[in-house]
Amino acid sequence: MHTRAPYRLFPTRLAAIAAAVSLLLSGAGCALIREEKAPAAQISAEQVRLAQDSQLPQGDWPSTEWWKAYADDRLDALVARALQDSPTMAVAQARVEASRAQAKLVDASTGLLVGLSASVNRQRVSENGFLGPFAHTNPQIGTTGPWYTEGTIGLVAGYSVDLWGKNRARVNAALGVTRASQAEAAQAALVLSSQVVHAYYDIQTTYALHDLLVKARDIRQEQVQASQTRAARGLVARTQVESAEAQRLQLDQQIRSTQARIRTLHEMLRLLTGAGPDGLPAIAPRPLPDSVGGVPPTLGYELLARRPDLQAMRWYVQASMDQIDAAKAEFYPSFDIRAFIGLDSIHLSDLLRKSSRQINLIPGLSLPILDSGRLNANLAATRSQSDLMIAQYNEAVLKAVREVAQAGIELDDLGEQQAMQAGKLKTATFASDSATAHYRRGLLDKVTAREAMLPVLTEQSQAVEIRSRQIHAAVTLATVLGGGYVAEGGGKGQLAKTQ
Repeated sequence: MHTRAPYRLFPTRLAAIAAAVSLLLSGAGCALIREEKAPAAQISAEQVRLAQDSQLPQGDWPSTEWWKAYADDRLDALVARALQDSPTMAVAQARVEASRAQAKLVDASTGLLVGLSASVNRQRVSENGFLGPFAHTNPQIGTTGPWYTEGTIGLVAGYSVDLWGKNRARVNAALGVTRASQAEAAQAALVLSSQVVHAYYDIQTTYALHDLLVKARDIRQEQVQASQTRAARGLVARTQVESAEAQRLQLDQQIRSTQARIRTLHEMLRLLTGAGPDGLPAIAPRPLPDSVGGVPPTLGYELLARRPDLQAMRWYVQASMDQIDAAKAEFYPSFDIRAFIGLDSIHLSDLLRKSSRQINLIPGLSLPILDSGRLNANLAATRSQSDLMIAQYNEAVLKAVREVAQAGIELDDLGEQQAMQAGKLKTATFASDSATAHYRRGLLDKVTAREAMLPVLTEQSQAVEIRSRQIHAAVTLATVLGGGYVAEGGGKGQLAKTQ
């Protein structure tokens, strides 16, 4: 049986009819959209800035490798190792590859599909069916019923004509998700690097505090020995010895706690860098550096382009808008073309004959007329999801501005605290130096002179803690400023279109 004749006889007429019907039905399709809802409003540029009364330390945008500003080669090596070997980055990269593969799948599904089809159908024809005449044997018309072995082999092809941009919108949405996953990978790298820097300087801070506690413990030990000597001579009560011993034990306890914290932080670095049980050498003590960084003079939309987390949300919003386009295109007629070229015969022995050639060209059109509200519900759900993403994006933008302001305020406050702490340390050092001078002149005993050093050690500990907080605040500021990330193409963070 050959079905190609109708298409060969009337191709021009069929095309004209299809075009007329498509124009008629496309107008009806537009009327199926019951409600056109405006999208959620995007955040205004006026809100993407710091308050005018903010007095914050000024600085430049952080560089891509912002941690190198601390000039610590050991820290540089730790961050590089974390970015290369950390399981966190492996997970982020796997998500990027998965989104790329999904985008390729969506894109591939919109192209021309060509395949080879072959089948053998052994059948008995019903005398009462549509093919009833073939149930009998009649040499004049070539029937040899009721049994036939039909064979078919040939190329089949199919293509959907994307007149309304539905396929294009789906591809754009998939690409948007891919770009979002790439920005999320950049955010993972930023968070990971900041965690490594935080952990590293926590270790260095703990080292510095440990050294000061050891010095204080040594002084307390001298007091214990002196009190024991005086108590043995009956010069002081035993309670003074016990009090000195309790103070020494308290310092021993703090020293023990700092040692445990160093080991804990070392294990944290092992996790962050993806090191094995013996893959991370001990961290040597180093002086704490000065804090670096400040708030750029202007933020605006540049902050949005420099925050990978905001860029990821922006691309998700963009993808949701493309999904709205695809949902709206569902209301319009869909066109596709199916084709077959090959061989077909109701007698398998005749399959390879020239007379068994068959060509089918089947243009198709479909338009939903009564769908019980499915398309409108899908459009409403898609738009609601997009509005939710826009609202979350707006919230994240405001939060990002506040994070920059809070980090800058903390850094500024710690700068003032550091200046005041320097004054306190100077006063305590003067008193200690005076006691030492009195000891050298024989006006004070050694234990009393050494005891005057304890307030100095206390103030030095507070100075170390302030310096540590400054470093952590500067690291946090570099993180909330995007850590040197710049969106591809220098995007300003404004959503590209509205629906």
